[in-house]
Amino acid sequence: MIDFADDAQDLIAGYRRFRASRYREARDVFYRLRDGQEPATMIIACADSRADPAMIFDSAPGELFTVRNVAALVPPYDESGGLHGVSAALEFAVTRLKVKQIVVMGHGGCGGIAASLAAAADRPVGRFIAPWVEIAADARDVVLRDESIPRSDWQEAVEHGAVGLSLTNLMSFPFVRSAYERGLLSMNGAWFSIGKGELHWRDPETGHFSVVAAEDAAVDQDNKI
Repeated sequence: MIDFADDAQDLIAGYRRFRASRYREARDVFYRLRDGQEPATMIIACADSRADPAMIFDSAPGELFTVRNVAALVPPYDESGGLHGVSAALEFAVTRLKVKQIVVMGHGGCGGIAASLAAAADRPVGRFIAPWVEIAADARDVVLRDESIPRSDWQEAVEHGAVGLSLTNLMSFPFVRSAYERGLLSMNGAWFSIGKGELHWRDPETGHFSVVAAEDAAVDQDNKI
């Protein structure tokens, strides 16, 4: 029998560690944030437990406005009825919080992208998962049609392509496009390798991803002097 009480105790123990260490260090930060937030960056990331934006970017409370969902996908602008969680968060971030940057961050071994590939092969992926990962279908199909990409590279190629597609979908939102065209908002793509702990940054011109140096080049040069 599964003891769910143990799972709850793990969370409570973690909370107590937080209060004893990190909260004490950031007490003043939390106090300043009690009445509101002014994050400069919105991160759209995957819900995957292994790719936590706050940890990857070493951010403090209040620095990132983060939305996490299956495969870090952004749906296209849609005014039809429905519950639009990502769209609502995006509207709040851009029109109310006035974030200066949006980063879409995918990651390696993404289950949502794997589900998209499975759906293309007519394998069942879940009642709610299937329509959601269909957002990435265009990026997926580009990869599947490209005979130069070996099957072993499909997953990562679609993960990269889905980031680019989400960035394209962001521009379909009028308030995003307006802020971008007025120079008030920049948009970037990233991809995180879980196994290597490496961040890859997307070139907006080519769509290619390059590894971000783990140390600042100027600092590294100073250390050699």
